Amino acid sequence: MPNSHHIEEFAGLPVAEFASWEGIRDDFDTAMRWAHNRGELHEELPPSYEPLFRALADPGSYAWRLRTVSPRYRRPFETLPEYLDRFTSLVPGKKLRALVVGNLVEDEDDMDAERVVGELVRRAGGWPEVRSLFFGEVLQQENEISWIDLCDLAPLVAAFPKLRRLVVRGGSRELGLRLPEHRWLRELTVESGGLRPEVVRDVCASDLPGLRSLELWLGDEDYGGGATPDDLAPLLSGGAFPKLEHLGLLNTRGADSWVAPLAGSEVLARVRSLGLDLGDLTDEGGRAIIEHAGAFAHLERLGLHHHFLSEDVQAGIRAALPGVDVNLSAPQEPEVYDHCDTTELHYYTVVSE
Repeated sequence: MPNSHHIEEFAGLPVAEFASWEGIRDDFDTAMRWAHNRGELHEELPPSYEPLFRALADPGSYAWRLRTVSPRYRRPFETLPEYLDRFTSLVPGKKLRALVVGNLVEDEDDMDAERVVGELVRRAGGWPEVRSLFFGEVLQQENEISWIDLCDLAPLVAAFPKLRRLVVRGGSRELGLRLPEHRWLRELTVESGGLRPEVVRDVCASDLPGLRSLELWLGDEDYGGGATPDDLAPLLSGGAFPKLEHLGLLNTRGADSWVAPLAGSEVLARVRSLGLDLGDLTDEGGRAIIEHAGAFAHLERLGLHHHFLSEDVQAGIRAALPGVDVNLSAPQEPEVYDHCDTTELHYYTVVSE
């Protein structure tokens, strides 16, 4: 499951986590070396801390994860501004290329996204070379994906004018992603257990003339999803994102219903790669791909990772698309529920709750 473990690489760089005081408070010697030596290397460092101190010696070669540990009923050692101030004092801002914003908490277990965005925007001028940003890299054991409360992220994106890659993870109840003109953004991914239709419409209405890759985790209506092809009309008609090369409608409940609209869309004829991964595609959707094979035949890659296709339908897709790299990995079996005299099959996405 993508949100079950922290990423180890982002934007082609290894990830280094900037530890909070809460994370090292039980290792007094390490904490004191950190405080008095400003991150310089020491031979006696415990092995678990050595990677972090090596990253501090070469900060531009790493993507930096900002994440604090909940104090859980104890007074925190430092506030969020103090944590970020310590980060800026130890990591030269002009060398930063990539940021991974994890679960930044203070005296609560849940992140206050609006407060975090405000603190990041306040410091963004000192990080002028940031090209890649992952906001909300929170694991399932920290918070269910649809319970990660987000906010309007347009001010954060605007604060990084050289941003090329943006990944957002979380619930979409308060999420705002109507982005004003951002000429440099090339890749946008929104990970959610249920992406609210209004957010989908806002993304499609954003002014992103250089966008080349768009991935939307549409998710499940039970967790805030429910987007339809009408919500993506500007995208499907080819009117949005003229340079788009890859489109992913991922983690989608009801993936079968998207095959025909995609096959008849203008955008499919333009892109080189299409992803329907992580969803609940069944033989109904697989047969629709075979029926509309001509619309998919120009693709270089078709992603169907995690599906409920029978072996016959998988073989049919491969035969209908001989020139396409089709990813049919991770076949699944539906869950079976017996109710009195009836049997119900349940098809599921990779990430929900």
